[in-house]
Amino acid sequence: MRGLVYHGPGRTSWDTVPDPVIEEDTDAIVRVDATTVCGSDLHIRRGDLPEVKPGTVLGHEAVGEMVEVGRGVRTRRPGHQVIVSSVSACGHCPPCRDAMYGQCRGGGGWILGQEVNGTQAEFVRVPFADSSTHRRPPYLPLDEAVLLAELLPTAYEVGVRNGHVGPGDTVVVVGAGPVGLAAVVLSRLYSPRRVVAVDLSPSRLASATRMGAHAAELPGRMVSELSEGPGADVVIEAAGDPDGFVLATRVVRAGGHIANIGMHGGPATLHLEGLWRKNVTISTGQVDTSSTPWLLDLLSYGRLTVFPLVTHRFPLARTEDAYEVFAHGPETGALKVVLHRELPEPSP
Repeated sequence: MRGLVYHGPGRTSWDTVPDPVIEEDTDAIVRVDATTVCGSDLHIRRGDLPEVKPGTVLGHEAVGEMVEVGRGVRTRRPGHQVIVSSVSACGHCPPCRDAMYGQCRGGGGWILGQEVNGTQAEFVRVPFADSSTHRRPPYLPLDEAVLLAELLPTAYEVGVRNGHVGPGDTVVVVGAGPVGLAAVVLSRLYSPRRVVAVDLSPSRLASATRMGAHAAELPGRMVSELSEGPGADVVIEAAGDPDGFVLATRVVRAGGHIANIGMHGGPATLHLEGLWRKNVTISTGQVDTSSTPWLLDLLSYGRLTVFPLVTHRFPLARTEDAYEVFAHGPETGALKVVLHRELPEPSP
């Protein structure tokens, strides 16, 4: 088969690699029908995660068909259409029993595309298949289903839920990339008074307005308005940028919450000299994907509109092109790029 292979900082190639095989009784082999590129994939390619070894197939989000299962797999069988979670869960260790799958101590956690070969390939070995996949309803399009592998659970669990978004709140989302826009959509489920998206890109601010933000602004105006006023009840930092984190600390109100989603490739300064007396709660987190079944229900019942998040589609063989388009999203207009085994025909 072929997959996107990491060769060290700045170097990847679409190469022939060995077919995956069942290694543990709880494994499954999934034919990848759709996968996508994540900001953390860009971090890996830049060399920000030195633990990722050259020769690793990248990617950790996928939707596809099970073609083989190990003897210990109980609830899945060949032919099942599944969503492959970005987080693998053994299902038995103490963190897994607390639904903290991202902290799995039994050999799981975020391992796909990092410790083991990932999903940006024609096939992938999925560890702990019973607890690390979800059945995809036949009516749910691939482009929406793949957002449940990581993007939507991350925006909800690490952003909206950790930030304690509630009715009447003023919510500021710093960074209007895919995960920030997902946080805008999911925040609105909780009836906030106002959701403000902040970004430096005019095209992404326009996308935020289309996705339901009450306001979409450049940082300067928003900082002046909120820092001189009551401040934001919840700030969701979705940029993964040191300046974005500082911005979050400046606009949060006393007693408010800062929920950091962004994956930081370098240090960010925590200005405790200005925060120590504000009773601010700051949270960070690795997504657990425990919310995926609930989010799947919301999509199934039409409670979420997320298809505008997918802006570009590529065949699997053009994965490197997809990386370039995604990496320059503010210029290319890319939000989420989806790679298909068989690219759908365009609508007439």
